[in-house]
Amino acid sequence: MSFILYPAVDLRGGKCVRLYQGDYGAETVYDEDPVGVARKWRAAGAEWLHVVDLDAARTGEPVNLPVIREIALSVDIPLQAGGGVRSMERLELLLSAGVQRVVLGSAAIDDPRFVREALARYGDRIALGIDARNGRVATHGWLETTEVAAEDLAKEMVRHGAETFIFTDISRDGTLSGPNVEAILSLARACGKRVIASGGVRDTEDVLRLARHAGEGVAGAVVGRALYTGGLDLGEAMRRLTRETGEEGR
Repeated sequence: MSFILYPAVDLRGGKCVRLYQGDYGAETVYDEDPVGVARKWRAAGAEWLHVVDLDAARTGEPVNLPVIREIALSVDIPLQAGGGVRSMERLELLLSAGVQRVVLGSAAIDDPRFVREALARYGDRIALGIDARNGRVATHGWLETTEVAAEDLAKEMVRHGAETFIFTDISRDGTLSGPNVEAILSLARACGKRVIASGGVRDTEDVLRLARHAGEGVAGAVVGRALYTGGLDLGEAMRRLTRETGEEGR
């Protein structure tokens, strides 16, 4: 299984931002030109981008759809995008905007019928985003925590055809404290499908720690704050991946 690095472009109010542990009150604006940021990561060697509409995750309204469309037109690599996708109409808006893979999150709890229909219609163009706080699924921009166990939700979605999961440990997100490798591996083993890790990656060593588990289902990593603060150099990380694992970071 290949291991893919996904530079994160988180959008709020048309700007590129990062949140601390999903807290909308703990926002850092990194760039007012997210399209330029996307081009920067492409120029550095990225072969996918992970784009999140934080406004939509909170309100359900696709506020940043024009920006996502412009990013898709501006780079020649696929986008994986999500945030507040709770209907087929919104899903298809993202696909028509040029997104290759749409991430569904809260809908898996709120409207499993829609998720089942999306998986049946679009297959591997759908990824399930599972965001967990202490092992329990969080929804609606991480503002609500359910009693549903992350592994139970993953297994349920596999029964409906899910092949790709993006797992975020909220306690690690935006903290630069290192990924929760144990929890990521546990989810990958439980569902038997591709799991992309998100949250906590600090540097190239963290990327390599995750990549060493590619054979166990860890299919990639979303990298955010470390890229924006300089703790992780994308080009260096991809070169190290190629040298040490034979993968090209894509």
